[in-house]
Amino acid sequence: MVIGKRRGWPATPMPPHNVGYTVIGASLLWLGWFGFNAGSALAADGSAGMAMLVTQIATAGAALGWLAAEWALHGRPSVLGIVSGAVAGLVAVTPAAGTAGPAGALLLGSVAGVVCFFTATRLKYRLGYDDALDVFGVHAVAGILGGLLTGPLASPALGGFGTVASPLVQLRIQAEGVGFTIAWSTAWSFGLLKLIDRTIGLRVTDEQELIGLDLALHEERGYNLS
Repeated sequence: MVIGKRRGWPATPMPPHNVGYTVIGASLLWLGWFGFNAGSALAADGSAGMAMLVTQIATAGAALGWLAAEWALHGRPSVLGIVSGAVAGLVAVTPAAGTAGPAGALLLGSVAGVVCFFTATRLKYRLGYDDALDVFGVHAVAGILGGLLTGPLASPALGGFGTVASPLVQLRIQAEGVGFTIAWSTAWSFGLLKLIDRTIGLRVTDEQELIGLDLALHEERGYNLS
């Protein structure tokens, strides 16, 4: 929102450069995320194993949730949608990986996949902001959902492994933490971006954007070897 929209957005179609590369990147993320979540246990024990399991379940659930929403509204799923859903699931389950059980992970992933589908494909057009990588629609929204639902899903009554007195009380506590994080990140990011804009600038010229940043800034041209 601070840097502004790309030239031609949203009237000009801007499909992914290479869907195959997107799948490879998402697959590497999915694999590496096991070390990220399970490694947080700092031990090769049951907690690490459960973190791996719920990471897999939530990611698959989110991919299927996005797929189902896309299929219901557009009449067909897409590869880009499935991998976007998987990334949403990875993000959402991260705060809950140490406390959620398999059923909770499936619920969390499914909700994240459906919600992020709408925020990435509907909300940004409704509000008019250009988010080329759907960082807000996928990463921010899935992170918020994961942060909020970590509390309730940690309850043993819902199959979790946390010491939660009340799911609703913990939900309130999680909401306070999420709200503070949003306010802190927004204020500092806006201030730093404005500082950069006033000094070296955030945007390239219209001519450089039209040529393409790889060529205009780095004198490199991408080649499709497929």
